[in-house]
Amino acid sequence: MRKLFTLLALTASFSSCDVLSNLPATTGLGGITQQEAATGIKEALGQGLAKSVLQLNTVDGFFKDAAYKILLPPDAKKIENTLRTLGFNNIVDKAILQINRGAEDAAGYAKPIFIDAIKNMTLQDAIGLVKNGDSSATHFFRVKTTDKLTAAFNPVIKASLDKVDATKYYGDLVNKYNNLPTTFKKVNPDLSAFVTERATNAMFDLIAKEEVNIRTNFNARSTDILKKVFGQKF
Repeated sequence: MRKLFTLLALTASFSSCDVLSNLPATTGLGGITQQEAATGIKEALGQGLAKSVLQLNTVDGFFKDAAYKILLPPDAKKIENTLRTLGFNNIVDKAILQINRGAEDAAGYAKPIFIDAIKNMTLQDAIGLVKNGDSSATHFFRVKTTDKLTAAFNPVIKASLDKVDATKYYGDLVNKYNNLPTTFKKVNPDLSAFVTERATNAMFDLIAKEEVNIRTNFNARSTDILKKVFGQKF
């Protein structure tokens, strides 16, 4: 039911895109109008967003996905090796599990941030991106929104990490390492920025994969506008 609600909400959001009636009708892209070009590229991004949110905002969405599982930060690798050598495997494993649980929880809160960014894509941007191949729309979207997304997503990630005690477990891990008599270089226990970057990258990666799928696979075009816009030869 939760997944169905999410899909319906996303579909409703993208069906109410910009009104373009005051702009010229042609795009120079075959028989596609400006409104169709803009709607098509936004629907492609929206479909990718829906899939990324549904995939990642579930139990084990990060943790059991080899491509997106979040491990300890590079600076903490020495901590992991040291503590595992000393027999603290359970502490390390619990920290990694809860870090991924935090990212899975936070993924659900990303939806309105991404939707707002897609709605604010300009008509000129959308028309140009219809012609470009591969994951150009996702790349453009990423360049334009990463700073804003990071600023908005970071506190959500932090709250999610706190909610599932990931911050506590990681803090315990770092503090145990920092308190070892052999530790001379202390490690910062702050975790949210690292997880924010990894979680955001995972979402963009999934959106990009779906964009490529829509551009290259007819069966992935789930609406008439996607079939029309991405069925053209430019």
